[in-house]
Amino acid sequence: MHLPEEGLILVVKHDCETCRMIAPLAADLERRGLLRVVFSQDDPAFPPGLQVADDRELEASWTLQTEIVPTLLRREGGRETARVVGWHRQEWQALTGLNDIGGDLPPERPGCGSLSVSPGMAEELQVRYGSTGLGAREIAVDFPEDPFEQMFDRGWTDGLPVVPPTPARVLRMLQGTRREPDDILGMIPPSGEVCTVEKAAINAVMAGCRPDYFPVVLAALDAALDPDFALQGLMSTTMGAGICIIVNGPIARRIGVNSGFNALGHGFRANATIARALQLMVINIGGAVPGGMDRSTMGHPGKFGLCFAEDESDPDWTPLAQSRGVPAGHSAVTVFGFCGTSINNAEKAREPVELSRQIGLCLNAVYHPGLAGGGLGAVLVLSGEYGRIYREAGWPRAQVEAAIHKATERPRNHLIADYMGDEAIGEPGEAIAKFAEGDLLVVRAGSNAGLFSTIIHGWSSGPRGSQPVTREVLP
Repeated sequence: MHLPEEGLILVVKHDCETCRMIAPLAADLERRGLLRVVFSQDDPAFPPGLQVADDRELEASWTLQTEIVPTLLRREGGRETARVVGWHRQEWQALTGLNDIGGDLPPERPGCGSLSVSPGMAEELQVRYGSTGLGAREIAVDFPEDPFEQMFDRGWTDGLPVVPPTPARVLRMLQGTRREPDDILGMIPPSGEVCTVEKAAINAVMAGCRPDYFPVVLAALDAALDPDFALQGLMSTTMGAGICIIVNGPIARRIGVNSGFNALGHGFRANATIARALQLMVINIGGAVPGGMDRSTMGHPGKFGLCFAEDESDPDWTPLAQSRGVPAGHSAVTVFGFCGTSINNAEKAREPVELSRQIGLCLNAVYHPGLAGGGLGAVLVLSGEYGRIYREAGWPRAQVEAAIHKATERPRNHLIADYMGDEAIGEPGEAIAKFAEGDLLVVRAGSNAGLFSTIIHGWSSGPRGSQPVTREVLP
């Protein structure tokens, strides 16, 4: 592509009413010897009767950083010295130095969006004509090879198809954060390979995330790399743990993380892809391949990733993130290592004490009925109807948590000695709760239809296990 060193340049497209309106004016400028070149984005025969440069590949538009058409600019000595976008009679007269042009046209009229800034096009043109600044090695897949099959063959998937991470898609994903592509986020276990923002973006693309999900992905990754979360153990344990992400705050609504019907299931892109991005990082960067570093005996469907938002529609309910120290109104994620889910119901419960008692019975079966007093965590997800029972009784979060915790207490000598061993021996009246303090998280999610709760079963907790970790979502 050649740009003239001197004179006027005009960028237009036929599919623009303002461009068509000023076409006779462009012809007038060419006759006067002022207009050196017209770049047409969509029709090399427009404007008719002029010497038009075909810019359907948009190289000139990208090079000239065109955002609106028509754009008229002046170059002197090989550099741009003035620019007008759209049609403004006085501005065009000032730029051209001609006070007698455009008298028969309206005083002004806005232009149209340049094709070079259409959704997704800026990154494609950056790859085609500029420098991407990306450091990852690009692997070419030539016809008739199928890139989807190639990614399966190379072991870059979780068993489901992944989106090819083309440079343009990665650049688009990076628009979701202010961080630089080469910023180091940490080392991904089990292998301990370094993860940069660019590598995280690559895996977010592969997972099917949108760029506006990426801040949530980065916050969740930061939380998962906290030593308290013990990602190394989670990804290599024989118990088959996965990563659950609970989203709180305005970003959940903004990007569409589901907290209602089927919140823990399928059908919502943000829910399905955010946690999957972390799992793909563990596979592709951390090397956690089943049968290799991933020693999961059975695994569970949630190892593909589980992400949902808490239902924050009840103003009297304190959201999980806020209960864990995040300021009200701020967006945050909480990561939790888990080994599966179970759904429970209490059809006859109509008041909070009885509901808490029945929930406690269900919680006591987590992992093994004989295990109590710590060592295992869980997330209890309360449906809308359960939330209504507590709300109508005026119970805030703290009271709900205390009642459920109390409902899991049993005399030590009632615990199954085959599991607890000598630890199960104690005074008949000595009560022991199922979970240690902080090991049971309570959240609100799901629809308002059905007296159900879901228990998300945790992995090992305590000093040698995994603790839930909460992080604010940053730009």
